[in-house]
Amino acid sequence: MSPSDEEGEVRGLIAEDIRPWGKFRVYPHERAGSLKIITVNPGSSLSLQFHRRRAEFWVVLDEGLEVTVGDRVWRPRADEEVFIPRQTPHRLRGVGDRPARVMELWLGQSGEDDIIRLDDLYGRS
Repeated sequence: MSPSDEEGEVRGLIAEDIRPWGKFRVYPHERAGSLKIITVNPGSSLSLQFHRRRAEFWVVLDEGLEVTVGDRVWRPRADEEVFIPRQTPHRLRGVGDRPARVMELWLGQSGEDDIIRLDDLYGRS
């Protein structure tokens, strides 16, 4: 399956329900290998990394992050949804004045051992 097909499939499984008080979005968590909330401290950075066995789908929860996916680098707004295809370098940086969070869904079965670090501020390989 190509990255664009995989992204389309995942986005097609997201459901939104409008209610009198607002709305909610349901994500395909039953297909996820993991579901995390990642918090990045101001001035900190995750390693530039990729994964062989999983794609990722992020929902940005807070302002104050810089996101890298492949060659694209930007500061997403809160509630922005980001798809990271398998084997695509990506990174989160805390660029605000307080911690910022991302909800991360793993798409594919993998573990923490499926991290290939390309650059890391903390000396991890």
